Amino acid sequence: MSALLFLVATVVVYVLHSLIRSLKRPPNFPPGPDFMPWIGNTIQLRKEARACGGTHLVFEKWSKKYNSNVLGLKLGSEYVVVALSYPLVHEVHVSEVYDGRPDNFFLRLRTMGTRKGITCTDGQLWQEHRNFAMRQMRHVGYGRTEMEQYIEKEAANLLRYIEDLQGEPAWPGSFLAPSVLNVLWTLTAGKGIDRDDKRLQKLLDMLNRRSKVFDMSGGVLTQMPWLRYVAPNWTGYNLICQMNQEMYAFFLEAINEHSTSITPANAESDLIYAYIREMNEHSAGVKNTTFSETQLTMTILDFFIAGSQTTSNTTDLALMMLALHPRVQDRVYEEITSNFEKFEIAVNLCNREYFPYTNAFIMEVQRYFHITPITGPRRALWNTTLEGYSVPKNTTILIGLRSVHMDKEHWGDPENFRPQRFIDEEGKVLRDEYFMPFGQGRRRCLGDALARACLFSFLTKIVHRYRIELCEEAMPSVVLQPGITLTPKPYKVRFVERS
Repeated sequence: MSALLFLVATVVVYVLHSLIRSLKRPPNFPPGPDFMPWIGNTIQLRKEARACGGTHLVFEKWSKKYNSNVLGLKLGSEYVVVALSYPLVHEVHVSEVYDGRPDNFFLRLRTMGTRKGITCTDGQLWQEHRNFAMRQMRHVGYGRTEMEQYIEKEAANLLRYIEDLQGEPAWPGSFLAPSVLNVLWTLTAGKGIDRDDKRLQKLLDMLNRRSKVFDMSGGVLTQMPWLRYVAPNWTGYNLICQMNQEMYAFFLEAINEHSTSITPANAESDLIYAYIREMNEHSAGVKNTTFSETQLTMTILDFFIAGSQTTSNTTDLALMMLALHPRVQDRVYEEITSNFEKFEIAVNLCNREYFPYTNAFIMEVQRYFHITPITGPRRALWNTTLEGYSVPKNTTILIGLRSVHMDKEHWGDPENFRPQRFIDEEGKVLRDEYFMPFGQGRRRCLGDALARACLFSFLTKIVHRYRIELCEEAMPSVVLQPGITLTPKPYKVRFVERS
């Protein structure tokens, strides 16, 4: 009997100790809502996100409530700090202490149970593979003339697709993503993907579903991973597992083809060939090498995610805004035609500097919609401070990019769509430090060069040939759907060929 009482007392003491610890805030932790027992702010955040229309809007609401540009939360067992102003966002972007990535269930699940790839890793592995991948991508044309040629070719294919619509109403978001992926896949695997490839359509569908199921913090799979046993569909666990299997099979097929056909002559002709060559050299003479088939697969996945969906969604939104703002569309068209007809300046990537208003329009689309309103997540590599508050080691840091792009004190009228804000007095593109759609510092988005090039090429080619007109039966909305990235709601426009 005494042994049973001792066991019960021990359990009670343990539960009480665990309860007190789960409610306690670290010393000098940033302000924020009180923690709930064991789950922190998880349920509260999800409930308010549904009511407000997105996690980013909840953070901004709490920022006003607690009168602080830095918030301190607890999601599940993880401490989370949210930075919500330009000085803080800039500090997190460029400070070495925030170069880490969280090591949690969701991020490991994203990379098939491992901690590999580039986006979700840190330390030596991240540095080694990011440098290698970017060096090899540049070698095969990323950010250079070769990539521009791939984009110009895909832009021509895109125009042919629009021509086949014959003026019928269509949602651009339904056909833009394959065009972006084809450029990326050509750089990665040396060839494009057929637009009608069923595997590609399935992957794109899963990527779209993924963007809506999760938020930047990983949702409940990060905060309460045990729920995958109870509600695998609701938590998105089954979706991620399915996407992992489909993508792994898709990438592995290309890797195996390259492995059997690699020669000294083609060993650097695309990213996969270059990686296999490096992997073979390391396996022959380097102990504890980090170059492996799984790492290659995860690296390709990182480029897919970084360079495809956000680019196609931004292009979709740009076309939508051209339809909603006919005067803006006219001005973009006039700039294109005047350069082309009066000065014989071709509409291509090499001549972007001659199209300031078009570039300003694209920048305003990125600022106005900020489709990644919360970026990150980062991890504090050691104990540090942010705006005077303590940030314990291994705390997850979320970056409130929307708070910078919609800063009223800086922009004046951020709620208005006004491309002219990016034009200076001399009529040139104005570079504003508050404009950072791809982030800053060492963790700047991997796909920024591809995104900027595709946006410019696809838009100018379409506007030069077609007028984009609204369809009353499927009008667009500037209110986007929440998720890891914000996505436009389906709408339809007509592409009317210019005479």
